[in-house]
Amino acid sequence: MQEERTRASLLGWLDGLYDPEEMRAADRFAMERRGILELELAEKAGAGLAAAAAEVAGGGPIRVVVGPGNNGGDGLISARLLREAGHEVDVIAPLALDGLAGVPRTNLDRLPGAPPRPFDPAAFAGSGAIVDALLGTGFEGVVREPLAEVIAAINAAGAPVVAADVPSGVNAATGEVEGPAIRASLTTTNHAPKIGLYVAPGAWHAGEVRVIDIGIPRGAPEPGLIGLISRRVLRLVPARPRYAAPSDTVLVVGGVRASIGAPAIAAEAAMRAGTCYVQVAVPASVAPFMDLRLPGALIHGLAEEDGRHVETGARTIAGLAPEAGAVVLGPGLDGAEGAFSRAVGSSTEVPMVIEAGGLYAYPSAEAFSERSGFTVLISDEAELGRLLGLPPEEVGARRLASTRALADRTGVVAVLEGDGCVVAAPGGPMALGPATSGALATNGTGSVLAGLVGTFLARGMDPFAAAAAAVLARSDAGNVAAACVGAGHTVVGDVIQALPEALAPRRD
Repeated sequence: MQEERTRASLLGWLDGLYDPEEMRAADRFAMERRGILELELAEKAGAGLAAAAAEVAGGGPIRVVVGPGNNGGDGLISARLLREAGHEVDVIAPLALDGLAGVPRTNLDRLPGAPPRPFDPAAFAGSGAIVDALLGTGFEGVVREPLAEVIAAINAAGAPVVAADVPSGVNAATGEVEGPAIRASLTTTNHAPKIGLYVAPGAWHAGEVRVIDIGIPRGAPEPGLIGLISRRVLRLVPARPRYAAPSDTVLVVGGVRASIGAPAIAAEAAMRAGTCYVQVAVPASVAPFMDLRLPGALIHGLAEEDGRHVETGARTIAGLAPEAGAVVLGPGLDGAEGAFSRAVGSSTEVPMVIEAGGLYAYPSAEAFSERSGFTVLISDEAELGRLLGLPPEEVGARRLASTRALADRTGVVAVLEGDGCVVAAPGGPMALGPATSGALATNGTGSVLAGLVGTFLARGMDPFAAAAAAVLARSDAGNVAAACVGAGHTVVGDVIQALPEALAPRRD
């Protein structure tokens, strides 16, 4: 049921990103169904690449590095156009081009001036710009010699690098980087953005991404399962009721004695996002302090032992939860409260967000099967890795696959925090958040995200859309806060105060 609800809203608010096979389908549509020649498509791709290289070269010599595939063909077109425009251009071919055929062969034959020359480590000295047309969107795996040396030399040259379609060494379908990879200043990508340009670590190699219209007509196949979250998702957020509605209640559960800030932050975010009623359940000894910090919230003091929740406190939550629209479990909890967290998760049927400390209670992804009701998990690489039995480094290197695995194995919506959040619905679509602003690199922003998801779930939103809307709203709030105080100086309170502006209706 959860998957059916998420699929219905995918195309309305996601800006689709292509994987290589989807891009090939779009190319075939243009050529086979609309009669557009492959050479015409390639000419426009090369023209866009040439224009970008001329823009960043600053009048200096341009080195175009080509491989033996279609990507190299685009590079050859750019070299021809740049030479015809009067630029000093060297074409470098680290691999033999003897076997070229089709469009790449045609463009090699059309190249005016000096033919491509072999790679020389000193070839990039004094470059105004370097064009990377070595490997295309079909690449996956590890770049090996002799191209590894070429990539190292390009990265060390100190010149702006313009990548054709995707930086060489980056997997266009996943953003994975398993070995040497170009670090581009600018990537010109044909027809539409590719997935790997927006998923770390590939996103860190792409630089500015510029889409080149290569003439593929309307009606071409569109991407199916992965997209960038657009502000259109915020149109799905129901308005705050005109009069306070008891159902519009978020219950935040967390806060050991030594960590009361996290539940307070989640509660403040929910309040600032417009939730009618916010309740906070904390250990009894913490309740008086929370009352002072959150005068607008209803505070519940639960049974405790030495400032930590005990399992019997879950009975209180079981009584409170049915009156709430959503529960946020985890802010400020730690591993010592696993029995309490697990009991709350299994006994609560209303929609729930589980983040940070709430995840400690679950030894593996499969343990979430005991949860009923809609659930959103918010995890960092370390926690997601623990749930999947993977080292954090592998999660960071394979962000899409790891988030997909967590969603599928838990059966709930999963959010992977980091530079560009990944949101996955079980068996269904995936959404990518914007690149992270430095404004979010401060304590407490994870709890802000949890409070926002709780707010949107309490309003009845689909869990996948609620998670995506929260990711975007927090990112936008970070940008608003950064514009006011500077990205390097924000604190979590600045982000919370910026939420109303971030959530304000716009005509995007």
